[in-house]
Amino acid sequence: CVADRIVASPFAVLGSIGVISEIPNAYERLKQEGIEFQTVTAGKFKRTLTPTKKVTQADLKKSKEDLEEVLGQFSGFVKENRPKLDIDAVATGETWFGNAALEKGLCDAIQTVDDTLLNYVDLGYNVYEVQYSPPPEVPQGLAQLLPAGSAEDDTFLRRAVRWAVGAVVDEVRMAVDEKSSVTQRYMAKDDTSDRIKAKD
Repeated sequence: CVADRIVASPFAVLGSIGVISEIPNAYERLKQEGIEFQTVTAGKFKRTLTPTKKVTQADLKKSKEDLEEVLGQFSGFVKENRPKLDIDAVATGETWFGNAALEKGLCDAIQTVDDTLLNYVDLGYNVYEVQYSPPPEVPQGLAQLLPAGSAEDDTFLRRAVRWAVGAVVDEVRMAVDEKSSVTQRYMAKDDTSDRIKAKD
């Protein structure tokens, strides 16, 4: 919500300005099993709702107050960055799809990603696609074969060795996959008929 302009696609889901806390409680089950869970704390509200403690009305009240405080900070931050937004109308935890969200003031325009990029092209901007390609993984044992050096020391020899190791690993993987299926490698063969001979 801190952008100067928020563009959402028609099917984007916006909103969800709210706070939630869920925790399972196994107190009664532990009691049935004869298990007593001891927690030592200092401070009246150091532990309110926990999975092992009996829930009291005071615990629920304190947890609700904590959530309301977080909601106040959350919605206040949104209101500060989008001052025209009727925060009380949207800080309910609800969500809205594109056009309904636009009417509520949660975004400034409805457009697909393609339309937005084409608009930038029409305005004379250079639009680039950035793609991250992680470096190929080298098996631990074979990594020792690579020459030591810093990331800047990417010599021809180092690249050649890296390529060769990668090629060998790929060939081995393909050979293993072709020669043995998952069933052959991991499932026991039923050889009962070979081991048990019928007696007359």
